[in-house]
Amino acid sequence: MKITSPAFKSNSHLPTQYTCDGNNINPPLTIGEIPAQTISLALIVDDPDAPAGTWVHWLVWNIDPQTTNIDTNSVPDNSIEGTTSFDQPGYDGPCPPSGTHRYFFKIYALDITLNLPVVTNKTELEKAMTDHIIDHAELVGLYSRE
Repeated sequence: MKITSPAFKSNSHLPTQYTCDGNNINPPLTIGEIPAQTISLALIVDDPDAPAGTWVHWLVWNIDPQTTNIDTNSVPDNSIEGTTSFDQPGYDGPCPPSGTHRYFFKIYALDITLNLPVVTNKTELEKAMTDHIIDHAELVGLYSRE
């Protein structure tokens, strides 16, 4: 399984438009090599370098396994966005207080669909996914503020 973006390469800088210094919209993502037995996909975007601990920027689950692209500023049809560290659902881009931070775009192939409300946070999502992950992949974007 793999996840890439036409907007940036793994371990390179995210373009400003996908951050709080730009339009604060999600970058386009491409998902490939999805296992045949996948029932749904889940996406977690977080920053483990945040001063207060890992900061969650986007949670999306019940993504159709036929989804190979997530377009800029969009959410896959019929998927659910969970509650981020910004205390609301939806994408909120990189906005580090200082220095360079790493933003992990993690995609998971699951053997179930998840019956979770939008108030679900990352910890609850990861708990619900336990024992249901078939495969996963990640893409790392960097962003700096001085």
